[in-house]
Amino acid sequence: MVEPAALPQTVGDALAVARGRIPPGEARMFLREILACTAARIAAYPEQPLTPGQASRFGDWLIRREAGEPMAYLLGQREFYGRRFQVSPAVLIPRPETELIVDLVKARCRLAAPRILDLGTGSGALAVTLALEIPGARVSAVDVSPAALDLARSNGVSLDAQVSFIESDWLAALPAGQFFDFIVSNPPYIAAGDPHLALGDVRFEPPGALASGPAGLDDLCHIAMAAPDFLVPGGWLLMEHGYDQGPAVRSLLAERGFERVETVRDLAGLERVGVGQWRCN
Repeated sequence: MVEPAALPQTVGDALAVARGRIPPGEARMFLREILACTAARIAAYPEQPLTPGQASRFGDWLIRREAGEPMAYLLGQREFYGRRFQVSPAVLIPRPETELIVDLVKARCRLAAPRILDLGTGSGALAVTLALEIPGARVSAVDVSPAALDLARSNGVSLDAQVSFIESDWLAALPAGQFFDFIVSNPPYIAAGDPHLALGDVRFEPPGALASGPAGLDDLCHIAMAAPDFLVPGGWLLMEHGYDQGPAVRSLLAERGFERVETVRDLAGLERVGVGQWRCN
């Protein structure tokens, strides 16, 4: 723990205090945020003084990071598809694997103004990114959490994205007769008893955004069953899932009547996104 009398006086002091407690790169990220400067300046001017407030903020972050609190929550932001999104403990931290969904929608989109629905939007990373990456897209995003929706709206405003945000428990609040060309989701898909829920960053993330039933399939199943009522003929459903859930998700989609069912692997070579096209007839 960093005691007040031991608060670092300079950039070099701060890096020394953090040594062996957190990775050096994370300590430098804290200083970059606190001082609003570049990594090059941190390296070049270790003698730069810290104000008492800056030193105290660094010390607080150091203690919390050492206890395992995610960097994204401490800094209040995470990059997704090359853009900075605000995050908080109210939402799941956006992860690089989820960017695959954006690529898959872009590759399948042949419409001038596709209608896209993001289920369980959280920080809004998927919805906002799709709205910005596909000009003319009419994007809607739902979440059951008012706190998550407030954050997602803020991200939409700060990134100048046109997205309609709706409070809903999955598709429950959407009116009948509303149809989409794409429905995407990164739902909870970890098994409720999975020991990984007690490890690493996920200890600090909202449990409702992570676990979904004894096999982690409850929400994936719900979405697969309900989505066709809101898809146009030929519309696509894309769902992120766990590395070992590909066969189960393919079965869910095929049994529900989806065609062209497949699983797409992420950059690590792991099965990551289940894809199905709603039948055209």
